[in-house]
Amino acid sequence: METKSILAWTKRSNGEWGNEMDIVEVDQLTKKYGDLAAVDRISFSVHDGEIFGFLGPNGAGKTTTINLLTGLARVTSGSARVSGFDCAGEIKKAQRFMGIVPDESNLYEEFDGFENLCFCAALYGMQKDEREKKTKTLLEQFGLTEAGKKPFRAYSRGMKRKLTIAAGIIHGPKILFLDEPTTGIDVASARQIRQLIQNLNQSGTTIFLTTHYIEEAERLCNRIAFIVGGKIVRIGHLDELMREVQQENVVQITFADGVSNLKPSIQENFPDVVVEVSGNQAIRLRSSHPMNLTPFMRFFEQKNLPVYEARIMRPSLEEVFVKITGIELQKMKQEKEGKGKQ
Repeated sequence: METKSILAWTKRSNGEWGNEMDIVEVDQLTKKYGDLAAVDRISFSVHDGEIFGFLGPNGAGKTTTINLLTGLARVTSGSARVSGFDCAGEIKKAQRFMGIVPDESNLYEEFDGFENLCFCAALYGMQKDEREKKTKTLLEQFGLTEAGKKPFRAYSRGMKRKLTIAAGIIHGPKILFLDEPTTGIDVASARQIRQLIQNLNQSGTTIFLTTHYIEEAERLCNRIAFIVGGKIVRIGHLDELMREVQQENVVQITFADGVSNLKPSIQENFPDVVVEVSGNQAIRLRSSHPMNLTPFMRFFEQKNLPVYEARIMRPSLEEVFVKITGIELQKMKQEKEGKGKQ
């Protein structure tokens, strides 16, 4: 860690170092409903300018966490601050810096797209000329110019999601809270929304994203927190999470010709390496130690087997999630298909 002023840096109970650039600071945050802890003493920070992902199955506490941070639920214990303001005692001040996109749209079915965005802008105190200009810009940016003239009830799920995101950023928030932004929409719309999220982040907006789509978190997020049963079980950059669970070194070698009969010969010459045939033209070498590929290349050259590609294999985020949380992939897949409970 770079040297910083001791006044600017503090170490939280989760072991993370935080500074004045942390737009969200959460310490031992808890939300109970009777004896049930929907959120159980979680601690984390969100750095200014990053995309921070909350990844977990439905019912893990993702939406409850967003509700606590945005003032839609009361904190039982612990603390949370957004832009330096306490989310319990100073929520109105904190909300000035927030954009909020809930998992279900909160826009008016009878209003058209233009009217919905103008109404949201008015709630933030924007003057008529300013809100109409911003509304037109956002409708164009989100590909909804024509749809802006139609009632919201006539929109597809993907169009509704895009307009809801536009409503969440119309006042130019420092941080945007996105709760399951692509759940239940078609593939093309989901791709467009992910691109919109990346564009918003590149323009300077911090993103707090909840999802149970593993590939979405892997594609979008700078850092990821795994949350299960109301508890954060691991948090870190994607590379850190990968390294944590990678207990062996894996290299995949692809050949120009078939290699289905090569395994016994390789295994005999390299007994410390586990050899797996991966299709007709590839093998995987597994070892608990770093591998020097030079002896393998010489061996294949002697066998007159030209190597097309040698690639170091990394675990997928799915593998990391399963190893850390113990949650089987089938459960996540069922939730992707809408079979899991909200």
